[in-house]
Amino acid sequence: MKEKRLRVEKKILQLFNQGKTKWNLKTMARELGLRSFEIKSLRRNLKKLQKQGLVERHKGVYRLAPAPYVIRGEFLATPSGYGFVRPEAGGPDIFIPPRSVGGAMQGDVVEVWLQEGRDGRLEGKVRRVVKAKPTLLGFYAERHGQPFFLPMDDPSYGEIPLERGQAKSLEEGMVIEIDRRTNRLVSVFGRPDDPLVDTQVIIKRHGLLTAYSPEALQEAEALSPRLNQEARRGRKDFRRWKIVTIDGEKAQDFDDAVSLQKLANGNYLLGVHIADVSYYVQPGSGLEAEALRRGTSVYFPDLTLHMLPERLATDLCSLRPKVTRLTFSALLEINQKGEIVRAEFHPSLIKTVERLTYTSVYKIFQGDKQERERYAYLIDDLMLMRELAAWLREKREQAGSLNFDLLEPELIYREGKLAEVAAFEQNEAHHLIEEFMVLANEAVATYFSERGLPSIYRVHPPPSASDLEELRQKALALGLYLPRGEQVRPVDLQRLLQAAAGRPEEKIINVHVLRSLRLAVYSEENIGHYGLAKTNYTHFTSPIRRYPDLVVHRLLKAALAGEEALVDDLAQLAWHCSTCERKAEAAERDLIEWRIFRFLQTKRGEEFSGLVVDINRAGLVVELEDYFVQGIVAFSDLSGDHDWRRTPGGLVGKRSGRKIRLGDRLRLILVSVDPILRRLNLVLPSDFWGKKK
Repeated sequence: MKEKRLRVEKKILQLFNQGKTKWNLKTMARELGLRSFEIKSLRRNLKKLQKQGLVERHKGVYRLAPAPYVIRGEFLATPSGYGFVRPEAGGPDIFIPPRSVGGAMQGDVVEVWLQEGRDGRLEGKVRRVVKAKPTLLGFYAERHGQPFFLPMDDPSYGEIPLERGQAKSLEEGMVIEIDRRTNRLVSVFGRPDDPLVDTQVIIKRHGLLTAYSPEALQEAEALSPRLNQEARRGRKDFRRWKIVTIDGEKAQDFDDAVSLQKLANGNYLLGVHIADVSYYVQPGSGLEAEALRRGTSVYFPDLTLHMLPERLATDLCSLRPKVTRLTFSALLEINQKGEIVRAEFHPSLIKTVERLTYTSVYKIFQGDKQERERYAYLIDDLMLMRELAAWLREKREQAGSLNFDLLEPELIYREGKLAEVAAFEQNEAHHLIEEFMVLANEAVATYFSERGLPSIYRVHPPPSASDLEELRQKALALGLYLPRGEQVRPVDLQRLLQAAAGRPEEKIINVHVLRSLRLAVYSEENIGHYGLAKTNYTHFTSPIRRYPDLVVHRLLKAALAGEEALVDDLAQLAWHCSTCERKAEAAERDLIEWRIFRFLQTKRGEEFSGLVVDINRAGLVVELEDYFVQGIVAFSDLSGDHDWRRTPGGLVGKRSGRKIRLGDRLRLILVSVDPILRRLNLVLPSDFWGKKK
């Protein structure tokens, strides 16, 4: 009971961290997803927080007490000078404005005062650095023969002089690492335009792990590829089934395989067969400790940091074709309405018949003669899968699930150099696997939820009322409708996306809907998944690359066997996994952006097409459409007028009456690029107002 009370108090404090600083009892209960009979309990918890001096109440409104509320966490720097603190106790990251950074650097452990910011939102001020990161990453530079170090994460920190004797073999622009206390050179990475160098720099910058522990490596090498009777005992044998994997061309860690049959009653029997990593990675082992430490695999363009040693990730656990593998199978009977009428889960044995790629399956769907001849014996199965996946996707969309078909950057290399930034778009084959995995994840979560069993859920809280109102205003300015009110349903957001589809505003609406959504995280409490419009959801389908999936496998095995699952604090575990996921995603995004910004350095003075996605104090925020990065057109560089007036939908020149709207596509000239600060400065071409598009 005490643990539950503490969890509720923690969630109350997290509400204040999410941006809104004042709450009444009714809106707080609604935001926490509480029912009417639970409001008494909420009031009791608030009184306890008042007694602790953390919360105060005035005229029915609750807010953080004015006495500084201090939290502790890891400081995350940004090139623009502001930062975030990731609280050790969990909850959303805390925004730290540039004036409140207090000398903290990337990776420092800091104490932060929580306070109300100038715009009324919650922000933090670094009180002190508890544990400084021992080294700094940055660039080597020379000024009048004097060697300097320029910090990568915060150039405003200033140039740090280096001893001349340390710089004999260094070249301008090289990435180096120095001791923070002595300013002595620690290591030299090399030139950032070398793909081997920039990847290692990002790994270091984000504190990612590369080497595995000796215990984990020894255990991995000792594992036998032969499956003895003990390994096979108690497993359903599906090796005669027609089971395939469908992945990307470069994939090696095959977590999942699928099968589909049409039953005599007209229903479908979908098999989602997942690598049984839990057989090889036992609690208390070195492999277990390593998987927990990393939390997830990290995927860079030319390197993968696997959660598990390659011996498991790409060999023993990977569902290679025509090789017997240990799996955990979800067998789902689905009726003609797309509803699961029966769900079974079994430890199993499979032997996939083919390793298919998304490209080959998509070509089959498009009628490609060569691919259809090559996989003739699978055509009927694949077309049946296509049919079911389309029904499932339609049903999910009808329920209000949000599908963002946004393009992602794909870096194209020629002769070892970045030559092009292309758009990667998911095709029908990607959607097929996505639908089957979503259904399996939902079925597993439902099994736990209906039985009241402990688990880790994948949850997605609804957007805050303030974020929804901001989105509503943006939509209104673009001539689109979103209902007013805090309880906007996922289906309302989906209708907004559908209304914008095919219009010039489509990209803008997609961007702003995404911004309004909170992050999906792992939690021991099932609060549902807003974006997928699911009451029950978890992660079960990728245990080779995600630690939460491995935990869910163990919990499900124990439940099926009628045993009590031996797990530590699920709340702490869920928070740790969410943190690892955010760190991995930030590193992956950081490397892609850094490479694109460096690539754009070679294109200064060239003309680009850009989309106006926002307007801020600095000017127009535009996205270079072919490069997936954003830049600024300063108000002072908007030729044709000297005085621009902000409107809900854009800008209007007071003198000329000329308009620039959100969603406009502009011709732009790239003036300057700063890959360190991730800044692009752009201007309108001189003939812009005579030839706008």
